[in-house]
Amino acid sequence: MSVRKIAKTLELSPSTVSLALRSSPKISEETRDKVLKEATRLGYRPNAKLNELMSHLRLNSTGPNVACFGVVSFYDTLRPWERSKHLSYIYEAMQARGEALGYRLESLGLKAPGMTPARFRSVLDARGIQGLLCFGSPNVEEEFPNELDHYAVVTVGLSISTPLHRVTSHFFNDLYRTLDKLHRIGYRRPGLLLNEYEEGRTAHVYPSAYLGWCEHVLGNPLLMPILRTSEVSAERTLEWFRSNRPDVIVCVHHRREVEKLQKILQSNGISVPRDVGIAAVTQLLEGTELSGMQQNQRLMGEWAVELLASRIMNQNFGIPDNPRIELVESEWIEGTTLLSGKWN
Repeated sequence: MSVRKIAKTLELSPSTVSLALRSSPKISEETRDKVLKEATRLGYRPNAKLNELMSHLRLNSTGPNVACFGVVSFYDTLRPWERSKHLSYIYEAMQARGEALGYRLESLGLKAPGMTPARFRSVLDARGIQGLLCFGSPNVEEEFPNELDHYAVVTVGLSISTPLHRVTSHFFNDLYRTLDKLHRIGYRRPGLLLNEYEEGRTAHVYPSAYLGWCEHVLGNPLLMPILRTSEVSAERTLEWFRSNRPDVIVCVHHRREVEKLQKILQSNGISVPRDVGIAAVTQLLEGTELSGMQQNQRLMGEWAVELLASRIMNQNFGIPDNPRIELVESEWIEGTTLLSGKWN
């Protein structure tokens, strides 16, 4: 069953029928309903791969780029990756993978002054954009606007509460693998220093991984209390350290706070790594001497683009009932804050 057959039956042009089947705003609701009813009656089934190919051809006829993904965020800036190395590496990977697949990226101001979801939707439709890459939000409870529910959307991280297709670091596995590695090295009393904000942004998986690992490997889920902080302070850190005597501190924090931890310990006569080791679990470790897990921004960016392209290819638009979540494991970085050379 072809578009031309439907067009002939209804005495419409094939282009009108094609636009109606794609729910184009250029077609009246009355005509769209008439076309959909006739398509159902005649047993028409769309070919998703052909639709995507034709979409590429249409866009290619208007300029050098065959297709476009919109890039949005809920941050207070149009391009949050310009303020963050972590996000900039993700964005660069998105750009490279998008270019390889025939897509360019365009930054769009979802939070721009005067912008409303309805207006934003009209901008997307006018530019023929079907797919959105989202960089998340500083508010972990942020919801994606319902008015944008007929696009394909892939977000990075867990900060958008709306069920969306997403790519994120495998936070649970990152901490569990870190603890396993420390145990193989020879550490037996790992303590967890946890950023409260990061715990909220990662659905509280770090305490689950820590307590589960301690029970499974050491037989003691209450080895020592978790130290939760917004910033690493000397008073609380030293009190916790002296009360519990960990032989290694697993620090889930921004790298500047992990470096602060090392300075606090050493300035109080506690040698790192001789007296206590430090293993960081964080976004970036480049430019430091810290040992630990660093997120894989390249894979996160590439997988987000690939996931979005597949959603469009399969005509999978709207807020999904069963969102697809792809987990990216972090990479271990060898530094100088563990006694690995001595015990291996």
